[in-house]
Amino acid sequence: MINVNPETISRLIALAQAFHAKEDVVIPQEPNSPSDDWALQALADHADDENFNEFESIIDDLEPDQQQEVVALLWLGRDDAPLEDWDALLMQAREQWNDRTAEYLIAHPFLAEYLRAGLDMHGYESD
Repeated sequence: MINVNPETISRLIALAQAFHAKEDVVIPQEPNSPSDDWALQALADHADDENFNEFESIIDDLEPDQQQEVVALLWLGRDDAPLEDWDALLMQAREQWNDRTAEYLIAHPFLAEYLRAGLDMHGYESD
């Protein structure tokens, strides 16, 4: 069970889709962890993007444990581990957490699909 409101996750999905649909967004590779700083460099050109700004605002308004849940949801939806290992994913997200969660998340080109899959695995329907 997740503690982040599924409607909040659905809004993040919509914003990620809109952000990644733009032709000028190029993200060179998958980040390995939330602490990787290359995501900041890749996203520097998009600081004035309305979708990114709203996405970042929503993430920044979440408590750290909720941010960690969103990261774990990404990893779950990406098939890094099965649902049975949800607690281990949360623990890993806690250990790797930093204040650049929004940048880490949005740097994944398939973020919307991963979050949607993670929600589905938890039994929630996403829009």
